[in-house]
Amino acid sequence: MKYFSFMFLLLLSLMGTAMADDAKPSISDPAWLTDARASIKAEKYDQAIRQLQAANETNSADWNNLLGYSLRKKQPPDLVGSEKYYQAALKIDPNHRGALEYYGELKLMNKDLPGAEALLARLDKACTFGCEEYSDLKEAVKKYKSKN
Repeated sequence: MKYFSFMFLLLLSLMGTAMADDAKPSISDPAWLTDARASIKAEKYDQAIRQLQAANETNSADWNNLLGYSLRKKQPPDLVGSEKYYQAALKIDPNHRGALEYYGELKLMNKDLPGAEALLARLDKACTFGCEEYSDLKEAVKKYKSKN
């Protein structure tokens, strides 16, 4: 019974690490990250872009990922700029799950199914026991395939 309890707690702790680095707020998050996430959640992408640009945390994978996301979601979207920031995020952290998912979605927007599938394969390796980012991109690829 002790072994089962230990394994259950171990599994729960590992599942907790399946969240994207930029998806789960933490007390230790800098103000710019908390503010940008709140703006994105409220779908105020131009505001998030201004907040992120003001912070200018270019060496942060989260910063690059959120800027790429905001540029992709704003109207009209800036897909070229978005790609630049996703690539920067992945250069800093090649296993950044948020950037892998969102860059894969951008690839689908640009009708690049092989590129999206390559990012999905990278996510599969980055998510030891599966993760939301992998499931979301897998579903997006599936929908893309059914429409094309």
